[in-house]
Amino acid sequence: MAALQENITRSRGWALPLWLWRGYFRKYLGWILIAVLLMSVEGAALGGISFMVGPMFDEVFVGGNKDAVYWVGGIMFVVFIARAAAGFGQSLIMSIIGLWSVATMRSELVRHVMRLDSLFFQDNSPGALIERVNGDTAAIEVAWNSVFSALGRDVISLVALLGVAISIDWVWTLVAVAGVPLLVVPVALLHRLIHTATRKARQWAAVVTTRLDEVFHGINPIKLNTLEDDQGKRFEAAQNAFVATQIKSNAGQAGVVAAIDLVAGIGFLAVMIYGGFQIIEGQKTVGEFMSFFTAMALIFEPLRRLGDVSGLWQAAVASLERIHMVFELKPTILSPTDPVPFSGDPAQSDVVLRDVSFSYGEAQVLDRLSLVAEAGKTTALVGASGAGKSTVFNILTRLIEPQSGTVQIGGNPVASLELEKLRAMFSVVTQDAALFDESLRENILVGRPDASEDALREAVDAALVANFTSALEKGLSSEAGPRGSNLSGGQRQRIAIARAVLRDAPILLLDEPTSALDTQSEAAVQQALDRLRSGRTTLVIAHRLSTIQHADKIVVMDKGKVVDSGTHDQLMERGGIYAGLYKLQFAE
Repeated sequence: MAALQENITRSRGWALPLWLWRGYFRKYLGWILIAVLLMSVEGAALGGISFMVGPMFDEVFVGGNKDAVYWVGGIMFVVFIARAAAGFGQSLIMSIIGLWSVATMRSELVRHVMRLDSLFFQDNSPGALIERVNGDTAAIEVAWNSVFSALGRDVISLVALLGVAISIDWVWTLVAVAGVPLLVVPVALLHRLIHTATRKARQWAAVVTTRLDEVFHGINPIKLNTLEDDQGKRFEAAQNAFVATQIKSNAGQAGVVAAIDLVAGIGFLAVMIYGGFQIIEGQKTVGEFMSFFTAMALIFEPLRRLGDVSGLWQAAVASLERIHMVFELKPTILSPTDPVPFSGDPAQSDVVLRDVSFSYGEAQVLDRLSLVAEAGKTTALVGASGAGKSTVFNILTRLIEPQSGTVQIGGNPVASLELEKLRAMFSVVTQDAALFDESLRENILVGRPDASEDALREAVDAALVANFTSALEKGLSSEAGPRGSNLSGGQRQRIAIARAVLRDAPILLLDEPTSALDTQSEAAVQQALDRLRSGRTTLVIAHRLSTIQHADKIVVMDKGKVVDSGTHDQLMERGGIYAGLYKLQFAE
């Protein structure tokens, strides 16, 4: 699966808004209708305020009607109270819907991404994916709170205020808005600028997040190689590029509002000249002009917000397109529609690969590889780095699919088995134990959350975990830390082994589980591994050949092919690659 491409085909028409509505907003329809009602009250209140300016001037300020002071003031007070209550209610409702929609989208996006093929994660960095989940999904809240609220509240305000203005003098209204058509072309150009700049800004935001991910995960190598200045410059360059593109987007959004203000200024000037002479000549009252002036002044405020929202929507669309593109990706490695029933009996867990070939692009990794790992026995894979050993593990568990050949477990092609049941057949211990920032207990229970306390205790004892947890104040309740940083390498490996013991799967995959350990830790971990291998079909990758001398079979790989196999003694007698590697290690 290729990397996410940034030359996204822009969504046309109503496709993107409909996807947004159907997926995340439609379930809140009842609350949305309440919010729309409150928006209508809030929007109409502006029309009421502008309308009451006429009586305020004609009846109170010019006419001197004392009774009007009370009824005009009372009506204005009620209008303001209604506007305040409606504004508070709709803002709160829209905020709640926006926040929950963002949370829902993020959860669905993470679940969806986790189901994509493993090759997807080789082509897309964690930083870029984090930015999709956190940065781009924030667009939905902007789209909801700003765009929908403006469409509901400000459109109604425009209609109400235009109604007031037209009722006073339709010619004045026409003169005031005569310059609006001039906005069409510049606003369209600004929208294109906003969309393009925002898309590039989101790409640079992903680069910035990737840089941060690399810095924080590789802080020790950075310090040891005195790369602080170099990495700081790389981060600064990415950050500067993000800021530059974001400024272009913000400038476009500000330009839309500025264009509206310019047209508003032209309209006010025209009305002042035309209407001012009518008032001087007595054709219109001061109250009428002030009511009209207030309505038009208030009209351009929601119009400015709508112009601003149009820019925000273009920015939101750029992010939503990126999210939608991820949702459009589908995993290719799936369970078959009619899976073969398989009991997972350890006695029937022999592994067979016949003429298996696999390539990463143009690079050939496995070349018609064939091997057999007998049930209940230990088969070791040895060879130089890049020989394809880890790829065999990934193919067995269907993290990747071979381009040709057959892979069988217990006589059944792995592609014919239900994916979840297939992977439940494997326990995996790698050289880099994947621990989560949770308690040791929770890390061990990862493979079998429903395990009993007795089963957990047996796994802990078998993996020699109690040897070090007994000295910890909280025992198994102690926190592992980010990526297991609170533990030593040997302790992390024993937690991973305890997890594998508890999982109790019939096939055990060991990928250089002791390669990064010191001699003392290796001895303890090796003892735990020996217990774990008992009665299981075991495939082990090892560069330390001393750890696999007693394997039932050793398979020697070179350039994606099996070039030799046999026991340690048989391979040493024949000479060849294995004997050369063994003598080299012991000579060292």
